[in-house]
Parts: sequence; structure tokens; C-alpha cells
Amino acid sequence: MLQRLGLVATLGEGDAAPEEPESGDSADEEEPLGRGQQRRRGGDFSAGFVFAEKEAPGAASGAWAEALRQLRGKRAAATTLDEKIEKVRKKSKTQEREAKHVKMKEEDTKMEKDETKEKESEEGSEEEEEDVESQYSSTDESILTKADTLKVKERKRQKKVGEMETKIFFEDASQYDDNLSFQDMNLSRPLLKAITALGFKQPTPIQKACIPVGLLGKDICACAATGTGKTAAFTLPVLERLIYKPRQAPVTRVLVLVPTRELGIQVHSVTKQLAQFSSITTCLAVGGLDVKTQEAALRSGPDILIATPGRLIDHLHNCPSFHLSSIEVLILDEADRMLDEYFEEQMKEIIRLCSHHRQTMLFSATMTDEVKDLAAVSLKNPVRIFVNSNTDVAPFLRQEFIRVRPNREGDREAIVSALLTRTFTDHVMLFTQTKKQAHRMHILLGLMGLQVGELHGNLSQTQRLEALRRFKDEQIDVLVATDVAARGLDIEGVKTVINFTMPNTTKHYVHRVGRTARAGRAGRSVSLVGEEERKMLKEIVKTAKMPVKARILPQDVILKFREKIEKLEKDVYAVLRLEREEREMQQSEAQINMAKKRLEAGEQKVQEGPERSWFQSREERKKEKLAKALQEFDLALRGKKKRKKFMQETQKKGQMTPEERSQFEILKSQMYAERVAKRNRRAKRARVVPEDEPPSAAAGPKQKKQSSVFDEELTNTSRKALKQYRAGPSFEERKRLGLARHRKGGNFKSKSRYKRK
Repeated sequence: MLQRLGLVATLGEGDAAPEEPESGDSADEEEPLGRGQQRRRGGDFSAGFVFAEKEAPGAASGAWAEALRQLRGKRAAATTLDEKIEKVRKKSKTQEREAKHVKMKEEDTKMEKDETKEKESEEGSEEEEEDVESQYSSTDESILTKADTLKVKERKRQKKVGEMETKIFFEDASQYDDNLSFQDMNLSRPLLKAITALGFKQPTPIQKACIPVGLLGKDICACAATGTGKTAAFTLPVLERLIYKPRQAPVTRVLVLVPTRELGIQVHSVTKQLAQFSSITTCLAVGGLDVKTQEAALRSGPDILIATPGRLIDHLHNCPSFHLSSIEVLILDEADRMLDEYFEEQMKEIIRLCSHHRQTMLFSATMTDEVKDLAAVSLKNPVRIFVNSNTDVAPFLRQEFIRVRPNREGDREAIVSALLTRTFTDHVMLFTQTKKQAHRMHILLGLMGLQVGELHGNLSQTQRLEALRRFKDEQIDVLVATDVAARGLDIEGVKTVINFTMPNTTKHYVHRVGRTARAGRAGRSVSLVGEEERKMLKEIVKTAKMPVKARILPQDVILKFREKIEKLEKDVYAVLRLEREEREMQQSEAQINMAKKRLEAGEQKVQEGPERSWFQSREERKKEKLAKALQEFDLALRGKKKRKKFMQETQKKGQMTPEERSQFEILKSQMYAERVAKRNRRAKRARVVPEDEPPSAAAGPKQKKQSSVFDEELTNTSRKALKQYRAGPSFEERKRLGLARHRKGGNFKSKSRYKRK
């Protein structure tokens, strides 16, 4: 009965749930989907799918829900981007149907024999087909269902035995007991209870190495692969310290700094859950959330503060009762990102305001020179814990690369569209280099019928958290993001990561692909590599422990998708136009409301309170932004005349070609790489943490470096050398130097001052 009505029966209490295969376990290749085929969403995942946190028993709501609740009252857009895309999509479909009807009527007048065929086609055209593949004809389908070719990329040079030994010296430096459990770490009962409630069974290698050292109060500089539990590795020793030594006054004793808002919410969630059975209080101070609520929480003096640098400095300069002089522990999560060029001035200000007598912990999956510089200046006798090599990807990650030919850079959008509609249809993260390209891909993939979301800095905090929530709830299959989502976010269930272009550096690549294959699960990364990005590919292949594969898409498939994208261009610009119109309407409404308030209440009452201060002046901030700007007109263009000319040309064009869009993405990475290379050419500082030793050559007889006679005489301090130096040069040396006079009877005669005496 239920089947006849098209309904699905629910499971009873005694019924057994159908067994679902676990994600990433099957090594089979993903085949392209044919016409009428659609993968079951969520089929690879269990009903208990959780996102970044597992709610503790008795907890009313998680940190994500609290953040969304704070933002609920804020002004939202009249319509979402998905609604605009759907509106444009329906409009284009109706236009296509009308054009089809007109064409059929013309054919009907010419050929009366084809009446039956015409009726069938009319009935088919009246039905709205939501499936993406149904838009193609049977001839197109045969092309689109062609399988991709996979080839193993072989290393050009095999690693030598001596080289391998030196590559893994980090693990030898980080001594830890493999049999160590949470019970053996002398943790308090409230923490052990929270660990059990969260379902942690065995500590990960980074936790085994860091927790005992952190409990001793030593400074730590730790590096481990993505998804290995670094958050718990620094949270547990801190919580144990706070439980063991309760505070005498309501002051903030622990500061955790994170680079992004979403990572801050995630770290706050984990900390809250681990401290749920103790009286330790936590506070979250990140951008985008309500300032007044955060100020009220800071005035109460929470034990642990999780913050982003910008919002923390804002509170330090505008909240009189809040200070960092009582900080006992400073933790930098994703330390290399926190100390790069974008956070440089802010981090200097925060460290200056912190207490000098503190424990400092630096954690990241990759380490840079800036981290070592801070370790040299700020850390006291730091312990270096490198569980993984500096550029190691997750152990169960399968890396694939697609080569983009020099004259085919404009095919990137077509390749990504083909991958997402044919092969990788759900639980995918797509990384782009710029916010503009991420927004365009959202619109383009949405017009193709895919469920897509986006995450980047141009969105409001509500939109960012909503996109993550929808991706967690499997309401969207693809999340298009910039590097704002590449750091630390633990999104369970991500099966595939696709790179539209290669990121700035190898370390950025490690963080991007680290969104999948986390906590021992399997995952896949697919990266598009152009001719200018092959140098980075060689580095990745060289350091890869598992075989790297090259994926080749059939050229017919790429051409079909490129044609489809060209047809959709007018719809893309229609969506962008709707967005612009709505934005202008909202701006004018806001101006009208402000004018009304000023007329009603007066100028003085509207501007309540003093203006918020900042540690830099407006001019200093402007200079800093200009120095590190990555705007379109700054791409490889120096001088006012060139910029002006470039801007005029782009305004005349109005629309950019796919090749130009791809070139912008690559040029941004190149500019970053140029700045990094410039910084690396500077003189190195003396560091407390020792430098990475370069890999030694293969075992064999060492060739002694030839040194000059002057170096030998100057540095040789043996007894024989000193005796020879006192006796003066021999006859051969004097002859060589032209100082010898004559021989008499075979003996050398020289007039020395001793003979004259």
C-alpha cells in the first residue's frame, strides 16, 4: 500500500536498520553517472553523522547553535542566492520550452506526417526535469558517460636509504610511550569522565607526546598531520592545570588564538565539552558575533578565552576592565598562519600585552620560519614535538592530479563541472583562490542543478555558519570555499577535496587536502595543475608516501561542458544583476532608516557612545592593506599608468574570458610566492629551536674539501706545525717563493741574526 502511494515505511523498534557501507572503505573507482541515474544522498553515511562536535549528555545546544542564535536578529538578505539561481533557471527553462513549441509548430506546418512524433515531444517538454543529466540527448550521453583514465605518477628519482633515515628524524626526536592511555596520564576525574562521554578511547600520537610535556608546564612547539587531534592535545593539559590550581580571583588565565572564526567556534565547542564536569568557564571572542555579549562575558573573567586576533585587540582597547597581564598559558593554534604576513602586526601587539611569565604552546600541521623566530624570542627552553614531517599529508589520502595544457587554461571550469556532475557528486569541498571565483562557481554549479554552498570572507557571519550547517546536514553536496575553510575545520564525512588551482605553497596544499581523510578515514583529493604549477606538483610527488595518480578526462567531455558553460553565461550574469539590484535596494533602505532616526531622535542621540579605537591609525592600516593587497589591478602591474590602462580595458570588456579568470587565480598564488621568496632571502636569525638538518648524501667515502695554503697555515695548531712555523720555511718553500740564495757544499747558507751574534 505504502509503495503504491510512493511513501517509505519507518522502522519499528525491533526492526534492524539496513547496513550501509562505510565511507572511503571501497577502493573501487567512481564511475560517471548516466542518464536518469542519481546517487542516493547520505547512503555512505550512518544516521549518527556528526559535524565537528559530539554534543555532551545534558547540554542544551552546541557552540554552533549558540553562534547562530546570536546572529538570528541581524538583518538578512531578502532572498538567498539559491532562490535567485532557481528563479533564473526556471525562467531560462520556460524560454527554452517556448522556443521548442514555436519550432515544433513550424515543423508541423511543413511536415504533416510527423504529428505523432510532435505530440510525444510536446508531452515530454511539459514535464519539468530536475535531473541534470536529462538535459542531454542520447548522443551526448554516450560521450558524457566515458570513464576517466587513471595513471600512476612515478617518481623520477627514487629516494636513497640514507636520505630516508634523515627524513624521519622528527619522529625520533619526539619520544613517547606507544602504550600510554588517558588513564596513565594522571588526569583528574572530571576530565576522564568527559573523555569517556565524548567517546575517546585511545590517545593519538600527538596527544601521547604533548599531554605529559604540557602537564610539566614546559613550552611546546608541536607539529602533526591534519586531523590527528591537536585541539585535545593542548586543551587537556591546560584544563588539568586549571583544576589542580583553582583561581583566587576572577581573571582570564588561558588565551587560545585561532586564525578564523569557524575554527574558533569549533575549538570553543571542544573545550566546553572537555570541561563540562568541572567549574572551568570558557568564552568565545571572534569577529561577526555580538560585541556587547562578548564584553559582558569578558567582564566576568572567564578561565579560558578563545579568540581571533582582530576581535581580541578590539576588546583590549575598548573594554577597560579586560587585560592580558594575568595570562598563564598562551596557545597559538595553526601557528604558522597566525604568524604570517596578514596577522604580523596584530600578533606583535597581543604578545606585547601578554604576561612575560607564561607557558607558550605553538601547534600546526606545518611549520615556517616565522614560527621558529617566535620560538627563539618568546619560548623558554621549548620542547620540539614533531610527530609528522613538516609537509606530510594524511596517511589514507589518495592524491590525484589533472594536467591542464598551456593553451587550455580556460577549461578549468569545464573540468570541475564534469568532475562534480559525473564522478564526485556529494560530500565535496571545492577550493578556489579568490572570493570572486568561489561565488561564480556557486552560481554556475547551481544553474547546472547541483546543491551548492559557498564559504568565504565576503559573506556575513550568519551566511558562513549557515553554509557550514547545511553542508553538515547534507542539504548541500558541494561546498565552494577559499582558504578561510582550509585551516583546522573538522567536517566529518568530507569524501573529496578538489583544488580549482594549486594553492600558494606546499604547506597550504597540506591544509586544504587535510579537510578529508581525517582521524584515520580514507579520502581523495583532485587538483588541477597548469604548466606554471608543475614545480609544486613535483615537490608533492617527491614527498608522497603513497602512489600519486594522474586523472585524464576525455576531451569530448570537457568540450561538451565548456559549450554548456558558454550557454549558461547569460544566466550567470542575470543572477549577478539580481544580486546587485537587491544590494542597492538594501543600501537605500538603510540610508532612509538612518535619516528617519536622525530626524526623530536628533543627531547626538543616534551616535551613542565613543568611537571604538584601534592600535593602528587609519593611515597605518591603509598602508598595510595596500602593501599586502591582492586586487585584480595589482596583479603583476606596477605603476599608476599601467593600472589605469588595465582598469579601462576591463571596464570596456565587461566580461572576462575563462582563460583570463584562470590566469587571475594563478597570478595571485605567484605574487604570494614572490613575497615568500623575498622574505626567505633575508638574513636568518639565531634560534632556540634547532634548524632542520638537510638530508645527507648516500653512504660512501667523503671527499675532503680542498682548502688554500693560507687557510691550512692559519688553522693548523698541531705541535709539528708550530715547530715548523718557528723554524721558518724550508728550502723548497723559499725556492718556490724566490727567497733562496745559494748552496755551498750542498748545504744551505743563510745569514740569520743568530749567526751574526
